[in-house]
Amino acid sequence: MATPGKAEGVDSRKALIVANDPMLQQYVLNCVRARGCRTVLVPSVADALEQLAHERFCFTVVDLDEEPAGTGHLAAHLKLQSGDPGTVIGLTSADPRAGALLEGIDHVIGKSALSNLQRTIRALLNGTPPATSAAGEAVVVSPPREMALWTSRRMQDIRAIIEEAAAVDVTVLITGETGTGKDVVARAIHSLSSRRSGPFVKVNCAAVPRELLESELFGHERGAFTGAHKLKIGKFEAAHNGTIFLDEIGDLHPALQAKLLHVLQDGDFSRVGGKSSVKVDVRVLAATNQDLERGVAEGRFREDLFYRLNVIEIVVPPLRERMDEIPGFVDYFVHLYARMFHREAFAVAPAVMERLLRHRYPGNVRELENLIKRMIVLSDPLLVRGAGRSLGVAAPTSSHPSAIPDVSLKEAVRKASIAAERDIIARVLEATGGNRTRAARALRISYRGLLYKIKRVGLARVRPSFSPAAAHGPEPSVTEAVP
Repeated sequence: MATPGKAEGVDSRKALIVANDPMLQQYVLNCVRARGCRTVLVPSVADALEQLAHERFCFTVVDLDEEPAGTGHLAAHLKLQSGDPGTVIGLTSADPRAGALLEGIDHVIGKSALSNLQRTIRALLNGTPPATSAAGEAVVVSPPREMALWTSRRMQDIRAIIEEAAAVDVTVLITGETGTGKDVVARAIHSLSSRRSGPFVKVNCAAVPRELLESELFGHERGAFTGAHKLKIGKFEAAHNGTIFLDEIGDLHPALQAKLLHVLQDGDFSRVGGKSSVKVDVRVLAATNQDLERGVAEGRFREDLFYRLNVIEIVVPPLRERMDEIPGFVDYFVHLYARMFHREAFAVAPAVMERLLRHRYPGNVRELENLIKRMIVLSDPLLVRGAGRSLGVAAPTSSHPSAIPDVSLKEAVRKASIAAERDIIARVLEATGGNRTRAARALRISYRGLLYKIKRVGLARVRPSFSPAAAHGPEPSVTEAVP
């Protein structure tokens, strides 16, 4: 069987093992092969990076103790290197919590509890969260990688507060402007807390219609209302023994504010239409871009709920107050989206970087991310198609260099999605010699779905070409893309 390359997608049953200790090598090989996976074993970081240059894997297991001090290649940059390691599992004889701080590591397992490795692999292959061991030692989920970009003094202070808040099981209120990264803070608290092996459940209180939000949060019994054909588990039950993150808490309806207060006080609730109480052990994190104290004064938000949520408050500063972080964010987003959209040669021009450092970012980090994404998608490092005017690159005579770009984000995302699909489908069709049956199989979609996507993304269809190799199912070839 041929070694799967990038064009053929990730092998869902192939694992990369990076370890030098013979005993550990054998143990990991046995664990991986027991799940029916093929393996590639390499002894060093350098060998792993060489392997990743031409292969992709479902997951990678790496011995963190063997990594040379000061290199950090695999642990800190694995997800940004060429190739795809899949989910990265780190093994360490030190405190797993310390290993979780390494960028690029998704799960950390202590060598004193290596029995967790089989559970973790099984969970990954089944698409379920990793389980804890019988002894209670959990697989550790690493903090968000964006934390490595928090280099300013303000965000270093935020990191210190996060570490202190994670150590105590109390509610935390995260405030700040839209796009500052409040969800990153919430995920960091969870990943550094004692609940890190449990679920992390996010609910956007503003995105769910008010009449459905109670059922979404607390579930409902069968027959509770028209259309309730079976029992539904709510988000609070789903977050049992873990963390629930209530985003946009300021938009919560007053009736649900009362029910949430009861859950925070007593740890139980009733499903919609239910007669009995459900007991849960959940840590609550909440976030808002609103002034909740003003909401309390105006009667829109319960005072008792505000004080119950605000045991610890973390105020995330806007990007304009930590401008020295912009180069790091730019590099991060360029690496991330250049690979995603197959624009690896993309680079930010010095003139654009200069303007990026002067922009005021009313949309904060999310605005910067979308600017970089649009630049990459349009293959336009000077942002001349609208966004450049806002940065003063294409239109330096503009009197409003910090104006919000007059470009539809929805349209830009749609074009990005189509461009990415067209590129991927064209590459796979080329690799399969135009055989659409094989291409559909490689892309893990139906044959009919592939035909629809070929038409949707504008790939030209030409007359079928026949060859002896196509005798078992001739396929029309695709030879060019419509610009």
